[in-house]
Amino acid sequence: MNYQETAKQLIKHIGGKSNIISATHCATRLRLVIQDEQKISQAGIEETEGGKGAFSSSGQYQIIFGTGLVNKVYDAFSKEADLEREDRETHQDAAKKKLNPAARFAKTLSNIFVPIIP
Repeated sequence: MNYQETAKQLIKHIGGKSNIISATHCATRLRLVIQDEQKISQAGIEETEGGKGAFSSSGQYQIIFGTGLVNKVYDAFSKEADLEREDRETHQDAAKKKLNPAARFAKTLSNIFVPIIP
């Protein structure tokens, strides 16, 4: 798999570098905060080599690659998109700004009460 080519295809299908606010990854998914999700080509992303699906949730657009593959794709993607490595808090702040007020309130409540539930 050519990670640089995969990164180029992803950038093309999400509407270009200017449409990316923030990027990070977890164990299995590339997590993006996108300026305008209307510019995303869902079909194009799902046809990208290595991709196993994509969806939008909690202010983030998430592309599933799987364990061991996502970090290699992220490295190529961040270089290709000229993104600096961000810490998780910066990315989470960007994702929270994309949520509507009701969802932001619900997320705040869950962050308060989930840790105290035994």
